[in-house]
Amino acid sequence: MEIFKSESIVDFFDTFQTDYDCLNYLAQKKWENGFKCKKCNHTKCTIRKYNLARDCNRCHHIESPTANTMFHKVKFGIRKAFIIVYEMCCTTKSISASHMAKKIGVSRPTAWLFMQKVRIAMKSSELHDMQGAVIVDEFVFGGVEDLKQGRSSDTKKKKLVGAVEINEKRKIKRAYFKRIKDYSSKELNKIFETHISEEATITTDKWSGYKPLKKNYNIKQIKSNTSDFFEINTIIHQLKSGLRSVYSWVHEEHIEKYLNEFSYRLNRSIHKQTIFDNLINRLTNNKHIGYKDIIIST
Repeated sequence: MEIFKSESIVDFFDTFQTDYDCLNYLAQKKWENGFKCKKCNHTKCTIRKYNLARDCNRCHHIESPTANTMFHKVKFGIRKAFIIVYEMCCTTKSISASHMAKKIGVSRPTAWLFMQKVRIAMKSSELHDMQGAVIVDEFVFGGVEDLKQGRSSDTKKKKLVGAVEINEKRKIKRAYFKRIKDYSSKELNKIFETHISEEATITTDKWSGYKPLKKNYNIKQIKSNTSDFFEINTIIHQLKSGLRSVYSWVHEEHIEKYLNEFSYRLNRSIHKQTIFDNLINRLTNNKHIGYKDIIIST
């Protein structure tokens, strides 16, 4: 199967001109290794030409290309859903739900809901730990900046921790972020246990919360106002600027989805030509998530 490899919006619209083109792309992804009926495991089927659904030759269970994927029950058009995916992964910064809704002609809630599904698909698999040199630092987002050094005690601000892996030339390889409730060792350990190898050489500031983690990790603690933190400070600045310039407000319970989106684009910045195809793969392989699983009850 020929995968879409381009950063050109013209190439994108030339390739995906109709809903049928998008369904065909999904079908090839979903049944790349052959058809297997979800009900009876039979491997022979008849393909319905008008919607590319597979009709099992034994039990006649019908399955569409979008069934059991994150495109399941998309009612505003599969091509518009593809446009959302392309915009979110191929742009330098993200785009607000209000702006996206105007671009593709849907309501803001509709655009927001599907964009949240895409952000869920962007979440790291957490299978490949950071190796080598890693810098870890905690920070806050939201509210008015007080320009004071040290950790903010403002309860309205969202507490976050980030980790950046750099190479021998101090170029950034990968970055990940986690939402934390406080600056305790237990909360700071979240990013260590999910993203950092015990073999990595880790640099942190002198905050006492990192000291208990030295039992399992090779941590060097130094003052945070040194050039050793330049890379992570740059990434944190880019993250904050992006969030502030695009979104007027981000809910505490959703902030990690936006962090995952930022990391996803940053970590694949050298693979821009295949980033769309990679994200379509994730959305196809992930199970359907409904509205009630995404919204925050108030």
